Amino acid sequence: MMRGLVAILGLLALGGCAADAPIEQPSMYFNMAEGARLDSEAAATMISLYRKNNGLGAVVIDPELMKVAEGQSQAMAKRNKLDHDVKAPLPKRLQAAGYPATTAVENVSAGYHTLAEAFSGWRDSPPHRANMLQGDVTKMGIAASYAPNTKYKVFWTLILASTEARDTPGVRIPSALLAN
Repeated sequence: MMRGLVAILGLLALGGCAADAPIEQPSMYFNMAEGARLDSEAAATMISLYRKNNGLGAVVIDPELMKVAEGQSQAMAKRNKLDHDVKAPLPKRLQAAGYPATTAVENVSAGYHTLAEAFSGWRDSPPHRANMLQGDVTKMGIAASYAPNTKYKVFWTLILASTEARDTPGVRIPSALLAN
């Protein structure tokens, strides 16, 4: 009986230790309006898994696309305006960055405070979903900019692209695939 009591007390002690351990929130739920940093690797994983579930290949973070996305999000936040062309149209922004895109699509949005919310909004919108499921893209850049004194507070940009050679030169950006 004493052994049973000791075992129960030991389990209770261990359970008490586990209860004191903080539960870590997944980064996709970090609130950008509370000063959180966007976890671009989590975003790439989330989008890649979504693409995989739809029979497509993964995307990887591209540092140059990250810079272009950041510039777009900051420009929208600074002007308090949700717009693909607030800084310049995507092909001009890519060209100015020296980015050799053969295919590129962009999602912009605002008002979502977490990556999970932004992703869900894009997934549930046909034009945004079409961008995330663009078959020939392999790279991505994503950014979220916080502007506390604006209507939306958080401005998002997702750019998906490919630099692989194609039969016809130039950046192919179907206008139907540019989505707000």
